[in-house]
Amino acid sequence: MNHAISPARYRSFTFGISGVVVEAQDGGATHVRVPQALEAYPDRLTDKLLHWAATAPERSYMARRGPDGEWRHISYAQALDYARRIGEGLLARGLSAERPLLILSDNDLEHAMLALGCQYAGIPFSAVSPAYSLLSKDFDKLRHVFKVLTPGLVFAANGEQFGAAIHACVPDEVELLVTEAPPQGRAATLYADLAATAPDAAVEAARAATGPDTVVKFLFTSGSTKMPKAVINTQRMVCSNLQMMRQTWPFLGEEPPVLVDWLPWNHTFGGNHNVGLVLYNGGTMYIDDGRPTPQGMATTLRNLREIAPTVYFNVPKGWEDLAYALEADAALCATFHSRLRLQFYAAAALPQAIWDKLHALAERTIGERIVMNCGLGMTETAPSAMFVVQEQVRAGQIGVPLPGMTVKLVPNGDKTEVRYRGPNVTPGYWRDPEQSAAAFDEEGFFCSGDAVKWVDPERHDLGFVFDGRVAEDFKLYTGTWVSVGPLRGRVVQEGAPYLQDVVVAGHDRGEVGILILPNRQHCRRLAALGEGATDDEVLQAPAVRGFFQSMVQRLFEQGTGSASRVARALVLREPPSVDKGEITDKGSINQRAVLTHRAALVAALYDDLDAGVIKPIQL
Repeated sequence: MNHAISPARYRSFTFGISGVVVEAQDGGATHVRVPQALEAYPDRLTDKLLHWAATAPERSYMARRGPDGEWRHISYAQALDYARRIGEGLLARGLSAERPLLILSDNDLEHAMLALGCQYAGIPFSAVSPAYSLLSKDFDKLRHVFKVLTPGLVFAANGEQFGAAIHACVPDEVELLVTEAPPQGRAATLYADLAATAPDAAVEAARAATGPDTVVKFLFTSGSTKMPKAVINTQRMVCSNLQMMRQTWPFLGEEPPVLVDWLPWNHTFGGNHNVGLVLYNGGTMYIDDGRPTPQGMATTLRNLREIAPTVYFNVPKGWEDLAYALEADAALCATFHSRLRLQFYAAAALPQAIWDKLHALAERTIGERIVMNCGLGMTETAPSAMFVVQEQVRAGQIGVPLPGMTVKLVPNGDKTEVRYRGPNVTPGYWRDPEQSAAAFDEEGFFCSGDAVKWVDPERHDLGFVFDGRVAEDFKLYTGTWVSVGPLRGRVVQEGAPYLQDVVVAGHDRGEVGILILPNRQHCRRLAALGEGATDDEVLQAPAVRGFFQSMVQRLFEQGTGSASRVARALVLREPPSVDKGEITDKGSINQRAVLTHRAALVAALYDDLDAGVIKPIQL
């Protein structure tokens, strides 16, 4: 159905915060906060579990498709029962912060109930990237995790699937827990047996002893050239951040949110933000076993044809794939938009072209746009630090601080670093006092390394735009600074949909070059060589080479000087490596890691004899 509407018309949505307070400090720094105070929040997230189990016991908390394809639900009452039983079983094993639970496998109902059981009993847990076990060739990162955490219990949903990692990294004296298929030659406890533990007064006493300073979990940073750090996440961090979100998005308290979500729980976006949002507000999460990949999208689309979310979260690649699927399927588009109140992206920049396409699809389908929201945060802020609080927003904006947070703007060369202070900020890194101390400045602000600038220096209420990483920027040999963040955003926009991401190079060189990470799915369609064509043949196809040649030409001509002019490019044939920290589970690229591990390709980029280098035609 077509509707003639104003482009400024959005489905009803109210933000709960507005305005900013800006206070200049001695020494050139600036403090920024919103005038709205942070309201009361619980001492522990299990208080919310008890509340919803009492007031909405039959409501579904989590659901996931079973082997028969039907949704298997766990209600709030059932979730509370699982939490008590599992918590009792974990206490009996003597688990603690010194011997936490380590989860190797991905999102599932058993994972969710183990996490609740840990929180109920006051026992920390850590979900680590399954890639450390399933994609890694050397298991170095997994061994590092074991060294840092010294877990007392290790869980893997399917023991055989994780068998190689278990045999390589899990000490014989550490108990192994599996849902099914214990690995050959290794004793294991079944999850069903743990979940059948009879709870008694011990688990209730343990829960009563938990409070704001109790450690909930350890979340590992993705790591670049160093090993990942274990970020301490406390109950205060998690609960305060969820209250910040609820105050910013009041609709969460008006109707229990419904999510269809794939984002991995070993990351703060999926594991804190999304799972926490559901539990805090009494909603329902449908676990999506899909991914923004050619194979995984079929699963996601099947789920979205059945379940209409009220709020939808994704990374830019997922939004891009979904936008094209919605465009091709009117029925899916109608279901998806039927009760959607908010769209949100994080982890990387969303190209404006995809943003515009999503708005156009909503206008065509329901006669109005759905608010697309975004912000800035990090694992160390649990994760949200800033949100955009206007309906109409453009790619790159990150908004204003959340209630209860103060951000500090610190000049750093030609950049402005943003630093954080608030109840949602981590106390530090587990068993790493040196890096913990180095992470905070003399006023107790966490040093993010992110750079920001005002959308409009005369209108502070519009908040900030992201200005890259302070450490990512570099100088050409002429002494000219290259601002990587804005340049990267421009390249991604020009290269959509055939460019997935880009790495900017040129440190101590005479001109800026880029390493192109192609979107292989879209490039294959563009190449039109048939299903049997190899990736190399696709990337060398005239249509693909022609697109990137034209893109580089446009970028060169748009540049106003050596620091903003792309002068050469090279298409990466080898996908980014998880082992080397070049890419995370969410698909975001670590610029520094790629440049470090692909130094030979960077050299080739600047070799004028390399036939693969794409250069603009200079008239």
